[in-house]
Amino acid sequence: MKRLLSTALTALAVLGLAATSYAGDLPVKGSTTVQPIMQKAVEAFMAKNKGVSISISASGSGDGAKALIDGSTPLAMLSREMKESEFKQAKEKGVSPKQIVIAYDCIIPVVNSANPVKNLTQAQLKDIYTGKVTDWKDVGGAPGQIVVVSRDSSSGTFEYWGEHVLKKERVFARALMQASNGAVAQTVSKNKSAIGYVGLAYAKAPGLKDLTVDGIMGSVENTLNGSYPVSRGLYLYSNGEPSGDVAKLVNFILSDAGQKIVAQVEYVPLKAAKKGKK
Repeated sequence: MKRLLSTALTALAVLGLAATSYAGDLPVKGSTTVQPIMQKAVEAFMAKNKGVSISISASGSGDGAKALIDGSTPLAMLSREMKESEFKQAKEKGVSPKQIVIAYDCIIPVVNSANPVKNLTQAQLKDIYTGKVTDWKDVGGAPGQIVVVSRDSSSGTFEYWGEHVLKKERVFARALMQASNGAVAQTVSKNKSAIGYVGLAYAKAPGLKDLTVDGIMGSVENTLNGSYPVSRGLYLYSNGEPSGDVAKLVNFILSDAGQKIVAQVEYVPLKAAKKGKK
């Protein structure tokens, strides 16, 4: 988190300078985790900028990176940092990805609201998601097969979960792979035997119960104080310094008004993170 905070302070200084400028019609693509922030921010931004039309397409961080590299979006949403391989591909195509931190998040394991389990350790989560534990009775629940629900491989949430919870081991082969946070929430809410993981903004969806990890609740407060073990930054990437309408949108998201929207959709604003990490 300290490294993320350092990057965030740089992000707060973003100004509209050089690089690709999209006027009028602005497509934004990528992470479904970042989508709730962008959706509300874009609505507020367009209300004040009547000549700008912004469309949002959310299908995963990997798709956002690809769209930035192939030029189909000037602004990509990612819930992870771009990979070295993606930077290499970008360089080959003359694209210079610039990272802009816009908020913080934590990834929360969720079960069906009828499931009696309340807490899992990181070790238990790893064993469930790698297929070593397959019955709820082995982790304090009622006997029955665990239905593992995961994000798909194009998701930044999937990659972060895999690195920090699975410790880079393979996800269980019979896991149900879902294309979005919303799809995970819906699948788990309809299956009493299921477990999934979602960003903070999705954890209170109907039919879900969020679990504590090692006895620690995933929340804004515990993301700020660093006690929750699966926390991360949320990013936008542009091709070089943003300019034109892209710069205006980025600066709006980083402004006080934009950061209030971050808080409204239950993510952690940059300034709150700065205060919480004294």
